[in-house]
Amino acid sequence: MRQSKVPGKRPRSLIAYFKEQSSFAEQYRKIRTNIEFSKAGGGLKAILVTSPGPNEGKSTTAANLAVVMARQGKKILLIDADMHRPTQHDTFRLANKNGLTTFLTKKSRLEDIVQASGIANLSLLTSGPIPPNPADLLSSAEMAGLVHRFRSLFDAIIMDAPPLLDVADARVLASLCDGTLLVVRSGATEVENARKAAGSLSDARAGLLGVVLNDLKGARKGRRGRRYRAG
Repeated sequence: MRQSKVPGKRPRSLIAYFKEQSSFAEQYRKIRTNIEFSKAGGGLKAILVTSPGPNEGKSTTAANLAVVMARQGKKILLIDADMHRPTQHDTFRLANKNGLTTFLTKKSRLEDIVQASGIANLSLLTSGPIPPNPADLLSSAEMAGLVHRFRSLFDAIIMDAPPLLDVADARVLASLCDGTLLVVRSGATEVENARKAAGSLSDARAGLLGVVLNDLKGARKGRRGRRYRAG
């Protein structure tokens, strides 16, 4: 694993790390707890995080969920599998020269692509350079083999996938995971698009763990937050 120094200032999106006692961080811990109890007897090793469309908060949710899971002392791997608009390398202030794409195209070795995030117990696999054929790479035998190998190396894998309604990638990745978390944004995500996204997961036989509602404004104090609804 490539080592990295603990980064200094990170974007405010990594709130579960910088404001661990905030109400926002508590919401991510609640999501973590609900996921842990969503499948009797466990079995949730790999979790996909996606959304119906862009800018709905799925990458922020994936990053913060990975942080709160790592805080439990579990060995967590966060994979940025959004090869269209990757963001996790920026969130964690890490290089993205090598990553998922360079491994799948046989330009990097496994030991060269997994990076220490700077947070205890949390490792990061960045997307690598944006390829011309993301769906082909993600549906390859190499990708399936990589996820299978990571299952034996980590306690849990969180995979940040592209939006469901934009490209086919998320449906491909859902088949490699044990469950999917769908992220929608209050006041932005159209109800019909949320239904289409849920239907798409159902068609792909991807277990919907629940829905995260982003930017929900509280009735009393006008606070924004994140809410989880079981699927």
